[in-house]
Amino acid sequence: MDVPNLKRQAIGKRSKASGETFECWLTNACEFYLREGWAHIEKTPEPFHITGKDANGVVRGYYEKKGQPDYKGILCDGTGIMFEAKHTDAGRINQNVITDTQWKNLDIYERFGAHCYVMVSIGLIKFYRVPWAIWKKMKELFGHKFMTEQELEPYQLREKQCTILILEGVELKDENTENGACNETE
Repeated sequence: MDVPNLKRQAIGKRSKASGETFECWLTNACEFYLREGWAHIEKTPEPFHITGKDANGVVRGYYEKKGQPDYKGILCDGTGIMFEAKHTDAGRINQNVITDTQWKNLDIYERFGAHCYVMVSIGLIKFYRVPWAIWKKMKELFGHKFMTEQELEPYQLREKQCTILILEGVELKDENTENGACNETE
């Protein structure tokens, strides 16, 4: 194996680990919002194709191509929410990191009135919630099919006590609804 391939593999492994860390932090944020009674958002399981078991009973298989966006759920006002998580160590995020299937699902959920976003991590240091309506219009809005840190800045998320505040600023239909769960906690 030549050196460039080893370097590429190392970068790929680091990127995958960073993406998994970002998703773990998002899942923790979702659990925080559930405890507080604001939302129930779950990680979408990735489809896994089982190819068999070995003599020790260890399952062998592989993850199939990503289908749906990473997270979906419901806010306390009854509104749906869906988002895809993307991590990069570069100073920008490319529009084409969203697959055709994810794009289609985000469009459908948006059409039905759900809050739809792409959650972006840059270097596991800065986090952003980009509205789907903005994400799909990158070319028209920014002149290119990517967003720089400067272009992401209006969508930056705050953190509090090691929790990314992914829903801060999301407007609810009616925070005082009698039938909503907004004021109830388990």
